[in-house]
Amino acid sequence: MKKGITLPLTFVSLMWIIHTVQFFYLLDLSELGIHPKDIHTISGIFTAPLIHGSWDHLLSNTLPLMILGIILFVSYEKLALRVWILNYLLTGLMVWMFARGNSYHIGASGIIYGLASFLLFSGFFRMDIKAIAIASGVAIFYGGMVWGVLPLQSGVSWESHLFGGFTGFLLAFIYRNKYKDSLLQQHENEVVERRTFDDFLNS
Repeated sequence: MKKGITLPLTFVSLMWIIHTVQFFYLLDLSELGIHPKDIHTISGIFTAPLIHGSWDHLLSNTLPLMILGIILFVSYEKLALRVWILNYLLTGLMVWMFARGNSYHIGASGIIYGLASFLLFSGFFRMDIKAIAIASGVAIFYGGMVWGVLPLQSGVSWESHLFGGFTGFLLAFIYRNKYKDSLLQQHENEVVERRTFDDFLNS
């Protein structure tokens, strides 16, 4: 459990430290965000999720990032780090490549949407009890996030939400058979062996 909360907790702590420094020193760090198609801000892929425009923005991202991050690392221990890294990088890259170019995109909401999407769709693709239970919980508590992928609210990077959701879906599909629940994997192996034996008898 301790290992599972280290990265999400560290990341959230860093978000808070950066915003506190920004607040007390009256800094505007939005230029560390992503300005799409601007080669000078491609480094924003790494820094944008750590920057927030207000305390409300920071607070709204803190709890979901902590909860979903911990669920990822506890439930998919062997996959969690690569999913976290790929979600982080691919979401930022797609925002840089395809989002509106008239503003800077900042905040961790793209990562949050990616985590929620991965946990949700892993339940559909993996179809083991644990994955389905996690997906059901995410759907119940975070199902309303789906509206965030639409351009309904000004000043919100709906592109980050959209590309984060797509990245999570893609990663869930790619890793759908990776490190499956051992009981389910054993059952599938038994089914394959049984079919092979039946084929031998019928041949």
